[in-house]
Order: sequence, then C-alpha cells, then structure tokens
Amino acid sequence: MKIVASELEAETAYKLMTGVVVPRPIAWVTTLSPGKRVNLAPFSCFTFVSSAPPMVGINVGRIAGRLKDTGRNIHETGEFVVHIADDSLIEPIHFSAVEHPPSVSEVDLLGLRTIESETIAVPRLAVAPIAMECRLHQAVPFGRTGSEFMVGEIAVFHIRDGLCENYKINTEKLRPTCRLGGPNYARLGEIVPMASIAQTAKVEIVPAPAMDPSR
Repeated sequence: MKIVASELEAETAYKLMTGVVVPRPIAWVTTLSPGKRVNLAPFSCFTFVSSAPPMVGINVGRIAGRLKDTGRNIHETGEFVVHIADDSLIEPIHFSAVEHPPSVSEVDLLGLRTIESETIAVPRLAVAPIAMECRLHQAVPFGRTGSEFMVGEIAVFHIRDGLCENYKINTEKLRPTCRLGGPNYARLGEIVPMASIAQTAKVEIVPAPAMDPSR
C-alpha cells in the first residue's frame, strides 16, 4: 500500500499519523482562562525538548480556525502545568478532551481536586503522580492548519513520594498512560532492560594522520 502525503486532507493525515506514531505519552495540561476558570485538556503530541534548562513541548491545534482554549490561555497568561497521569486516570483523561466553552472548567466537571502551584498562578491536579509548573518559552506555528508547538520551561517538578530515586523515575511504579490511534489508550507493558550503551560499546579511536608541513 502506498499513500501520497500531498493528496491527504488534514483530517485524514491526522488519523493516519496518530496510528503510525504510537505509543505517545500524554501531557495532561491545566491552564487558566480569562475568567480564572481552570481548563484541563490532554495532548499526545508531547515531548521534552531541552534539559538545560528543562523544557517540554506540546502541539496545540485549532478548531474552526481558532486555537484551542489551552493554547489561547497559554498565550494570555504565559503559564501552564503539564501532568503525567497513571493508568487509573484513563477515563478522566479521555473525557477531559471533550470541547466546552472557555467559561466551563473541565476540572469542576470531572470533580478533580487542585493544589496551588508554587511559582505560577495555574493550579495543578492533586491526583496526578507528576506535575511540572511551566512558563511559556516559545510558540512556533507549523503547517497549513496553524497548529502551534508550544514550549514551556519547567520551574518546578512535583513528584509523588516513592517514584523518584537519584533523579530516576521508577516507571513500573508510575504506571504511565499512553495514547494510540483513535479513542484508544494503553498501559505500560513488559519492560525490556538493556545495559547502557556507555557500558557496553567499545569504540576504537583512530588518530588522524599527521599533516605534511610542506603542503
């Protein structure tokens, strides 16, 4: 089967790509609306982009030409919180994706408790095992649809006790949730441990030939 990308409509390409790029981690993001309502939405186009300083990025799309509430709120306030949810939260993650007017708080609808953040005005979810307080670093538009890749610099990590040791997250204890194509999610499967490349690789370094000074 061959599919020519230039012949695809945006919606069709989205359906295809979300089935190809799997599994995807989910950023569960809180923001504040102009009316100070707490908006909550999941984003599976999500990754980290820098470690010094720590930064993460989410891709925020548009609906009917308008940036989604999360994107508009981030532009307005410059702040957001990215949460990593465990597999007990698949149902509220899914229902938080339902579109509501900006005046409606998904947090209130789902009965989720929030906690004040330490460095920003946007509160974080009490139920999430990991939360990262972020300030907007850069927003870059991509493609014909005008979606924006929004990068936030992390000010504070909040990690549930027992999940982190020596700055390493215990993934089995975290039990992260991931997104597949369509309305489908997955839990953590088998972990396949591998030795570090630095411990196993033997690289032979060959010195460069000396330059002839007469040339």
